[in-house]
Amino acid sequence: MATQKILKVGNSLGITLPSNLVKDLSLKPGDSVDVVRELNNTLAVNFIDSHQLSLGLSPKARHNKHL
Repeated sequence: MATQKILKVGNSLGITLPSNLVKDLSLKPGDSVDVVRELNNTLAVNFIDSHQLSLGLSPKARHNKHL
């Protein structure tokens, strides 16, 4: 993955997503994202509304997939 910059968005901060990731996951504006801070100060990002093919995974397994 490429290094992304943190941007100011209104009173918040945001991070852009590489276009190939957006395309691969079929992400759309307004899709939900679950962000979890891990113990080592890394972030686990779960794209809840991803429209990608499930590859036979159960809904729970898809929800818990970390990127």
